[in-house]
Amino acid sequence: MERTWLKNYPTSVNPDVQFGDLTSISQCLDRAFNKYSRLPAATCLGTTMTYGEMSVTVTRFASFLQNKLGIQKGDRIAIMLPNTLQFLVAELAAIKIGAVCVNTNPLYTPREMKHQFIDSGARAIVILDLFTDKLEEIIKDTKIEHVIVTSVADQLPIWKSAVLSAVMQVKKLVPKHHLKVTRFKKALSEGDPSKIKLPEMQLDDLAILQYTGGTTGISKGAMLTQRNILANMLQIQSITREALEPGAEVVLTALPLYHIFALSVNFLAFFADGQHMILVPKPIPIENTVKMFKQYKITVMTGVNTLFNSLNNSRAFQELAPRTLKIVVAGGMALQDSVNKTFQTITGVRITEGFGLTEASPVTHVNPLSPNNPVGSIGIPLPSTFAKVVSEDGRDLLPGETGELVIKGPQVMKGYWKRDDETASVLRNGWLWTGDMARMNEDGFFFIVDRKKDMVLVSGFNVYPNEVEDVLASHAKVLEAAVIGVPDKSSGEAVKAFVVAKDKSLTVEELRAHCKENLTGYKVPRHFEFRDTLPKSNVGKILRRELRDSRS
Repeated sequence: MERTWLKNYPTSVNPDVQFGDLTSISQCLDRAFNKYSRLPAATCLGTTMTYGEMSVTVTRFASFLQNKLGIQKGDRIAIMLPNTLQFLVAELAAIKIGAVCVNTNPLYTPREMKHQFIDSGARAIVILDLFTDKLEEIIKDTKIEHVIVTSVADQLPIWKSAVLSAVMQVKKLVPKHHLKVTRFKKALSEGDPSKIKLPEMQLDDLAILQYTGGTTGISKGAMLTQRNILANMLQIQSITREALEPGAEVVLTALPLYHIFALSVNFLAFFADGQHMILVPKPIPIENTVKMFKQYKITVMTGVNTLFNSLNNSRAFQELAPRTLKIVVAGGMALQDSVNKTFQTITGVRITEGFGLTEASPVTHVNPLSPNNPVGSIGIPLPSTFAKVVSEDGRDLLPGETGELVIKGPQVMKGYWKRDDETASVLRNGWLWTGDMARMNEDGFFFIVDRKKDMVLVSGFNVYPNEVEDVLASHAKVLEAAVIGVPDKSSGEAVKAFVVAKDKSLTVEELRAHCKENLTGYKVPRHFEFRDTLPKSNVGKILRRELRDSRS
């Protein structure tokens, strides 16, 4: 098919990515470790590791996993950590020995953890000590044999680590548990770099199981191969090369690394170019993020609309008015034009909007680094990426017509883990059906019109009504429940629950407490409305569309 958008590519960008002799993510990153060994790789809470130090640490941990725990190529390892140096080490070590990373939100409830660990068949987990009590609740139901525990203090110098550990003990922040664990530092001391045996890797080998709701509320593992992730790394490097200098940029990473956006863009793609990553374990309150601009000359930043909006409304950020930024990229949710304009007024840099989804590793589109891009566009497809807008029966639509966005490219997933039916529904003849309604203009720029599914987008995170409804329905006093998204100034959208009570004594406080016990914070409904009945189709299906149309 004709790629209309290629005329908008800078002359320095090749229309197609070239893998050369690369067959794995680790091979690509090893080149960066060697080339940039003396440069800073990552900084967290004031502690910096160079690329050389990172390489040694990664190899030690990889050797421990392989030789002490018996983790082999293809085994799944859950990584349940916030943005810390340990996350980088664990992820890279697992990838180095061909293990499959199962990135897990540290704020997951035991119920959510249980599903992901059982479904993935994870044999080992690297987890923060603050969450060990949740793991203890469900580990007996999983195949997890090995638990490696780390603390935020582990990444600090000895004296700082001792002070922080003491404070955490006094405040009783670390829960007690009876798990048999290995401390992260001990694992590093036991890992012998000379004993590691690197497996033969192929581009089609599985690298990451990234969980997503896909087209239903059931969380599924998107199978992302070495090819998928490596392609997205090369694509991202290609389109940013014009503005960024390898080994010279400072990348602010406030978005969580367990999310595919920050993982592929901030971490893997920019790491392979020798950039210095500044990790923010807890970006909110927003002062934590503003502090990074005061301490470091940030040149690259990624974020979601809500993060940029919070910065815009921070007096400290307004007064600081950083002028070192070169590229700022938004994804995960729609970027509001008013937010972009305010950010540009403060920093002098316009936010570049892009688009992607977990099933595509994730980036598929981005706007060229130009001030003349059409407002509201998600941009144009990346190198080696094909995209089009189609009707429900798969017919190609003309520019300006609205239909479903479908995508083809080397970054598109292999399929859903152990879910052939779900895979077949979204991967058809090599095309990924995104579930997003879109249109393309005459110049090849794409625009997202609306989401086809009922998914709610809260601060860039997917919330699937089925899951929330299941939790609500599990309350003894609930007869029926339905969930929709409603506009929200701070998070873009918020979750609203409509509930038919079985017991009229049911209160909003009871429902909220029940949801908090079983759902991650951003999935908990912010609004509740009690009703006598819910609208249904003639076959009894609750009509969320009518609830959206009737909301006040």
